[in-house]
Amino acid sequence: MEQLNLPAINCKTREKQGQTEIFDVVRKKYVLLTPEEWVRQNFIHYLIEVKGFPKSLMAVEHSLKLNKMRKRADIAVFGTKGKALLIVECKASPVKINQSVFDQIARYNMALKVKYIVVTNGLDHYACQIDFETNSYVFLEEIPDFDRVNL
Repeated sequence: MEQLNLPAINCKTREKQGQTEIFDVVRKKYVLLTPEEWVRQNFIHYLIEVKGFPKSLMAVEHSLKLNKMRKRADIAVFGTKGKALLIVECKASPVKINQSVFDQIARYNMALKVKYIVVTNGLDHYACQIDFETNSYVFLEEIPDFDRVNL
């Protein structure tokens, strides 16, 4: 797989029935290695190893209900008090980050109401802090550390 705009990761892969699988340290199982999964796994390692997020407080493909429909956030991070703090939407690296991607994560956030949202394709990363009082958001210069979001 291609090198992303993230630190290189040390991950386990295997071949099974002619397909490559990658070990997900959060779900604790091998999953099919697709271009989007490559971005997701790299971003999970980045959050854990660089930003200090405990993997025990992460959920991958976190289920949520939106207008009576089941959706899944790629990565959800919870605080030490059990409240969702941050969600991440991952796209394959060729997918451009555009308004429709932000609209998708904004819809998910209507259900989860987290303070931080992140969108990444492994090459470009965007983080926003949500202000629910003013119904606005601010783009952040970098992905926040766990200590910053777990206040």
